[in-house]
Amino acid sequence: MADLKYKPDGDQLKAYMKSDKFVRALRGPVGSGKSVGSCVELMRRALMQEPDPDGVRKTRWAIIRNTNPQLKTTTIKTWLDWFPEKNWGRFNWSPPFTHHVKRGDLDAEFIFLALDRPDDVKKLLSLELTGCFINEAREVPKEIVDAATMRVDRFPSRKDGGCTWAGVIMDTNAPEDDHWWPVMAGDSPLPDHVTREQALMLQRPDNWEFFTQPEGLLEEKNDDGEVTGYIPNPNAENRKFLSEEYYLNIITGKTKAWIDVYVMNRLGRADEGKAVYPDFRRDMHVAEEDIPYSPAVPFTIGMDFGLTPAAVIMQNIRGRWLVLRELVAFDMGAARFGTELKRFLALEFPDHCGKYINWGDPAGDFRAQTDESTPYQVLRAAGVSVREAPTNDPSLRIDAVASTLCRLVDQKSGILIDQRCRYLIKGFEGGYHYKKLNLAGHERYGETPEKDNRFSHVHDALQYGLCGGGESRKLTANGDAGKVGQVDRSSPMDRRATVKRKRPSFTRMSGV
Repeated sequence: MADLKYKPDGDQLKAYMKSDKFVRALRGPVGSGKSVGSCVELMRRALMQEPDPDGVRKTRWAIIRNTNPQLKTTTIKTWLDWFPEKNWGRFNWSPPFTHHVKRGDLDAEFIFLALDRPDDVKKLLSLELTGCFINEAREVPKEIVDAATMRVDRFPSRKDGGCTWAGVIMDTNAPEDDHWWPVMAGDSPLPDHVTREQALMLQRPDNWEFFTQPEGLLEEKNDDGEVTGYIPNPNAENRKFLSEEYYLNIITGKTKAWIDVYVMNRLGRADEGKAVYPDFRRDMHVAEEDIPYSPAVPFTIGMDFGLTPAAVIMQNIRGRWLVLRELVAFDMGAARFGTELKRFLALEFPDHCGKYINWGDPAGDFRAQTDESTPYQVLRAAGVSVREAPTNDPSLRIDAVASTLCRLVDQKSGILIDQRCRYLIKGFEGGYHYKKLNLAGHERYGETPEKDNRFSHVHDALQYGLCGGGESRKLTANGDAGKVGQVDRSSPMDRRATVKRKRPSFTRMSGV
């Protein structure tokens, strides 16, 4: 059997590999040796397994990635770079991909799984494993990690001596700050939207340990604190396996958000899509302190439905929109969301006058094929009256928001967002985007924003609220529809979706 010669380069990488915790997690920049160290760690633990009564060191391991293409092009490639077939035996390229290493007294089976299909998840739940490595764990739901912890420490069985060490190891680039990883690591507070049951799942057990590697570069700043450049970080890990110019080369042409996530190892988002609102500026459009509300001014509330419902609460003060709060829910039906919205308003705005007008998706009053009731009817039954927004034309809705970003009211931006609207702000910063299309040699993006991610629903709600509040009417009256946003996709047929309506009067309701 070929010798395994590897020495981790970095204190965090060494501590990660030396730890015997049941679950170990390593977060670091690209090129920091995370994946290599994790692959070597599995083989090292296989070699450390105590022999069974027949003198054989038997183990079985799962190596997981979120999609099949990434499993093949990244995870398996890294594995075979360090454990090539000519030295460690034939790799089986028939699903499930397996590398069964039999050399001397070592009998170690490494099963590679992609979790992009339901059958693959079921396969994980049927395995009897020694341990598991989850590569790029930020792309994997917490439920998969929990499932992995149930399948380890089961091979070899107790009658054959049991496992010398068993557990789950994980690596990742920096995720977003409300991802389960930084919450469990203690790097981020518990998100507002989680339920009591979910909060219990995000408490870190004593036998879990998280490790964070230093950044690949150091920032150079001017006297005003602005980043002017980068220099190599002498404390970066895995440097002996990288060229001196590695990090300086890869940041060329990249956005600061990309650099922060992949090189500086900072929690955040680095989408490859195109932001829907390029004119958004945090320093201009987000308040530095909580925005006070006026108890005497009615609320305008935009709402989006589905199982990821969202509501955005706003006031228009002298022509300027103040976005006060957001309410974002997950896996919640319309009736329960209506009740939750009423409770939220009562708690957050106790001395408000009680006058509201809710604007929602015009399609929300259509019956589903599987149910005779509509979201509007369900909400009305819960005590929440919702009106149809004047338009469902995506271009007009987006332009209604974009126009407020570019407008000045008393030398201030036409829209100001409370800093507590975390999903809304992250959406403005790129989470709500046009998806990049995979066209060779061309940089093309989808014509409509990507749907059904965590930011699309709250942004739909904002659009419905602003359109209901008169912003779409201003655009069509001035002939500006399609001119404010990124792309003019409007047409005479689309304009028919904009209906001239009598301005509804505000009504005082019980709670909403």
